[in-house]
Amino acid sequence: MQQRKMGADGPLISALGIGAMSFTDVYGPTDEAQSFALLDAALEAGVTHLDTANVYGRGRSETVIGNYLAARGAGTRERFHIATKAAIRAEDGRRWFDNSPEYLESELDKSLKRLGTETVDLFYVHRRDPDVPIEDVTGTLARLVESGKTRAFGFSEIAPSSLRRASAVAPVASVQSEYSLWTRGPELGLVQTCAELGTTLVAFSPVGRSMLTDHPIPKERLGECALLPEMPRFQEPNYAANMAIADEFRALAAEMGLPAAGLAIAWLLAQGEHIVPIPGTRSVDHFKEFVAGTKRALTPEDLARIEKVLPVGWAHGERYSKAQWVGPEIY
Repeated sequence: MQQRKMGADGPLISALGIGAMSFTDVYGPTDEAQSFALLDAALEAGVTHLDTANVYGRGRSETVIGNYLAARGAGTRERFHIATKAAIRAEDGRRWFDNSPEYLESELDKSLKRLGTETVDLFYVHRRDPDVPIEDVTGTLARLVESGKTRAFGFSEIAPSSLRRASAVAPVASVQSEYSLWTRGPELGLVQTCAELGTTLVAFSPVGRSMLTDHPIPKERLGECALLPEMPRFQEPNYAANMAIADEFRALAAEMGLPAAGLAIAWLLAQGEHIVPIPGTRSVDHFKEFVAGTKRALTPEDLARIEKVLPVGWAHGERYSKAQWVGPEIY
């Protein structure tokens, strides 16, 4: 497995991680046995980075990981690089973001308990509260590092300008953002700023929420997924248009001897040594398709062929609905 640094002075982690939202029912029914099988496959493949959050299944994702570490015994925790997140709050039908020191630390404490560990390797602010200066939030995160509860910190879905402000206070190990052939927005400055500052760009939804795979979620099953029905790209007429274009990518991947998901991962890894994709899945077979992408170094000619099939801006529809856009920084 390829290795990449987490942050400018951080540890080496696997170039491929696992997005652990899939350990919940967000993308369809799953259970602990499936998640355990996936984690076993990860260790076998040399995949060490796990990316979870307190809100994934209201703690279920973290609990599954904690149960796995306990079940597999001594030494298992040290084989993984574990990241979690906090800041999203919901109560009585209301949703907001809390970046206060008290809330972030209390949620991290709860995460540590569910994970069954004394420290995480990375703790993100899941969403910025625009009313709190990012310099203040960075100070809070730096103090959590000093406390020993996390070894490093990062932010999710922030703008390049916010990253620069935070990095002026303390080193930011990682920024998590949606990035793939389906979503190229980070190329408008985030990819470049992360590279300049030594910040790892952790790319979530790297296979376009299944659209860049050989088994995209069919229209009749979209209702099984909590997020997708709201997303404009999965609503008609966008869904049909996106499926038709992505069919060309699937055909290209087959011609190049890779699963479509593997080619999507290989493309991301070719965009910079500081990029770590974190696909999620409930299937070991699908996971192996992601791993296949880490074993293929794409040539300039390969990249040109992919760009011809999926040029920048090919996707029909916005990636988020109006409600889902509340929180991510637009730049």
